[in-house]
Amino acid sequence: MLYRKIGDYIEKYLQSGSNKVLIVDGARQIGKSYIIRYVGQKLFQNYIEVNMEADKLGDRIFAEAKTVNDFYLALSVVAGDRMKGKENTLVFIDEIQAYDHLLTLLKFLKEDNRFTYIASGSLLGVMLKTTSSIPLGSIEIKHMYPMDFEEFLIANGIGEFVMQTMRMHFEKRQSLPDALHAKILDLFKKYLIVGGLPDAVNTFVEQRNVMAIRKIQEDIHALYALDASKYEKEHARLKIQRIYNLIPSNLENRKKRIIAKSIEDKKGKRMTDYEDEFDYLISVGVALEVRAISVPSYPLMENCGKNLLKLYLNDVGLLTGLFFKNNIQAILQDVRSINLGSVYETVVAQELRAHGFNLYYYDNKNNGEVDYLIDDADQLTVLPLEIKSGKDYAIHSALNKLLKIKEYNIHQGFVLSNEQKVYQENGITYLPIYDIMFFEPGTKVVGEL
Repeated sequence: MLYRKIGDYIEKYLQSGSNKVLIVDGARQIGKSYIIRYVGQKLFQNYIEVNMEADKLGDRIFAEAKTVNDFYLALSVVAGDRMKGKENTLVFIDEIQAYDHLLTLLKFLKEDNRFTYIASGSLLGVMLKTTSSIPLGSIEIKHMYPMDFEEFLIANGIGEFVMQTMRMHFEKRQSLPDALHAKILDLFKKYLIVGGLPDAVNTFVEQRNVMAIRKIQEDIHALYALDASKYEKEHARLKIQRIYNLIPSNLENRKKRIIAKSIEDKKGKRMTDYEDEFDYLISVGVALEVRAISVPSYPLMENCGKNLLKLYLNDVGLLTGLFFKNNIQAILQDVRSINLGSVYETVVAQELRAHGFNLYYYDNKNNGEVDYLIDDADQLTVLPLEIKSGKDYAIHSALNKLLKIKEYNIHQGFVLSNEQKVYQENGITYLPIYDIMFFEPGTKVVGEL
């Protein structure tokens, strides 16, 4: 059983008596159904699971269930005598996006109060933007992502005491002891190879088989690309697939951002011409967006005016699988001839997004670029992050320039690298790359100097 933080959230929701139906949203193959099933079977005597995608492809029992009674009748065909009372019966509606009318029906099912309900969706982000009668006051949406680094550590036997020790060192801005640093950095590099897709993590834990892991990643990457065929506008499907397939190669460019001309190889195209396609990839959870900011003032959302965009894959293991295949030594041994900048930026994007941050980067013609900007709500300011994969971690001219601009009221910046030593110099805190797992919105820790 792989530990997932969201499992605690789901358990609290199911025990809370909430007047809303929880919908767990996220990309395919990240473990949504698994964790809901685990918690549901743990808490309820009668657990009923209905996969609407399978129903749509099969018997279509729920296709015409437009009323509460229609739904109960269809459910009885699947569940039979497992339909008991609310206290001991959980109904899990998996892949709810297959039938958009069920989203509307959730409100009335909740009001009827016969059972406890929970749902999940893989293309829900798109559905929510195209369905007009969504009962927003009756549903609660929780976004789920691949396993973060902390979850990966737990899966690999790192216990609570070690995690607490590492957090304490982070909070006090202290370096880890040599042996512990070496252990955690080694696991971090393996996380770059394996990523956070549960099937890949399970295979790593049980088999240590790189080829098997890469096959899983290859299949999931192909699945994500094929999901573009589900987009309702036929003319956009090939463009979506093209943009998704371009993500790895774009990350190898100096600027790493999407160039409109490269999508269709047509002159005169602008980023605004592809807003729907970008939105689709981001909404279904297979791509992470990082938007450019030229005026880094809190809150960043209000200053996002540029049409410049970087896209990252939602899982770092997918990226390293595409780049390096079965050759893992480039990552494990820090081969100098290999630039791992895009890999390290991807894992940071994955980590920050899983923790609830919206992602931005600093882009200024005069001052240069800084990899990430995040909001510091405690100090009502912005925190810049520079990510370094090589030995030149102390070189960061754009970050230095940014910190000197007094009108932005930026108190400190961070540089994260493979280096063990934690120290502060000229308003910059230098941290080991694995400390990114402790960056969380709304914590004083992030904003303290």
